[in-house]
Amino acid sequence: MANVLVIDDEPAIVDVLDCVLKCDGHTVRGVTDPTSVETLDLARFDLVLCDVMMPGMDGFELVSRIRSRVDCPILFLTAKVEEADAVVGYGLGADDYIRKPCGAAELRAKVAAHVRREHRQRHASLDFGRVRVDLAAREVLVDGAAVHLTPTEYAICEHMARHRGQVFSKELLLEQACGWDSAAGSETITAHVRNIRMKFKERGVNPVATVWGVGYKWEL
Repeated sequence: MANVLVIDDEPAIVDVLDCVLKCDGHTVRGVTDPTSVETLDLARFDLVLCDVMMPGMDGFELVSRIRSRVDCPILFLTAKVEEADAVVGYGLGADDYIRKPCGAAELRAKVAAHVRREHRQRHASLDFGRVRVDLAAREVLVDGAAVHLTPTEYAICEHMARHRGQVFSKELLLEQACGWDSAAGSETITAHVRNIRMKFKERGVNPVATVWGVGYKWEL
């Protein structure tokens, strides 16, 4: 079970999410004032649900401020999921979207899927010269130093690294990283891969290759 942070300026929505998630045994901390989130001990949360359209500070700005302090998945809860907005959200470090309004079953399944992926047991590492994928710690290292990836970025890297040389379409990577029922479109994988490459470029490596017209592969 997970410790979930719910951020939405509407108390009624926070109450509903609290009730639904507690049915699965999750612990929920509801926040209606986004400006107060930075005062919380964010490291103790296993998943963050954040509304986008909020007065004073919207979800995009909030996530941009807290992503460096949050290692867990961040899911935007919003009715606004145009492609441009999704690309912005993923660029800021979001892992997925849940469309509003959503049913209780969809919400519970989405949260459970992300929590389950975070809690899988891993007992090995994959080594590619300067790059190492630590499956137990769920991190990628270059020359022994961790690359700060979001959970979804890490999931994309891990899946490709496990199947080194195999080409994956955007649709397959989206399913592996976010689940088959993700509200995101396959084009968001492009945004995630762009972020991954930028972070690796800072370390002087680029393990993700584009196979034009097909998808991506791990080529180290």
